[in-house]
Amino acid sequence: MQKVQKVSFPEFLERFPEVELPVTLSEGLQLEFSRENGVLSQAMVIKLVNVIEGEEPDEFTEFIPCFQIPNTLDFHAIVYWKGGLMNYQYILATLSKKGELIDKAVLAGTYSDGDVLVQSVATIENDWIIYIISGKGEATATTYDATSSKAFNLELLATGEIISSD
Repeated sequence: MQKVQKVSFPEFLERFPEVELPVTLSEGLQLEFSRENGVLSQAMVIKLVNVIEGEEPDEFTEFIPCFQIPNTLDFHAIVYWKGGLMNYQYILATLSKKGELIDKAVLAGTYSDGDVLVQSVATIENDWIIYIISGKGEATATTYDATSSKAFNLELLATGEIISSD
């Protein structure tokens, strides 16, 4: 068994550069984040998984640090990409200054169970309102039915909580 190197919370946060808002999260953008920020090391995945995910990922799951939301005073707000088998998600997690999970939400991504395909795109605005459009259709369909799309909003509060603002 290989010994996993310890990682401090500040070292973990350094992998998430602050960005200027607004930011739109869509399919394929994780490739740019991967080029800029790399993938998280095993030690960082363990730290991320233990604090945020609450379960150990399988050997096929990959985590890419995307960014931190700027100007959060009493907490950290990070976005990461989680890629698993037919399940790709951009996740917003808020953490206390000590690294404890406050809240988390899936913002965008693609999921398929072989029959149904669900795709979502999200935009995080300057005021921390997150606009999400999600569409669902048959995984084997060659055309997309726009009437299946749903729009909803989330809001990141100054406490670090993520609420539905519909």
